[in-house]
Amino acid sequence: MTPRLLFRPEARTEILEAQSWYDARVPGLGTEFALAVAAGAAAISRFPDAYPLVHGRVRKAVLRRFPYALLYVVDGGSILIIACYHHRRDPRGWQSRA
Repeated sequence: MTPRLLFRPEARTEILEAQSWYDARVPGLGTEFALAVAAGAAAISRFPDAYPLVHGRVRKAVLRRFPYALLYVVDGGSILIIACYHHRRDPRGWQSRA
């Protein structure tokens, strides 16, 4: 059974903001970012325990091509994505969500 994938509202906002930022720089790049996020989320769904623990129960899946990671928690039959975070941002911002 595939676990249910959920996004915190903050994570959705981060994804949409990054997508808009990339689209403003190069038309179509935001769409490529969204595809990278979707691919990362699909990989997490297939292999939730494959990614390293980085803070308590929080795991980190690095996106391809973009300097972002999806941070998530596995909780029974669900996976909660708590953040889509740029590598250069202070991690204390997402740690409070854990």
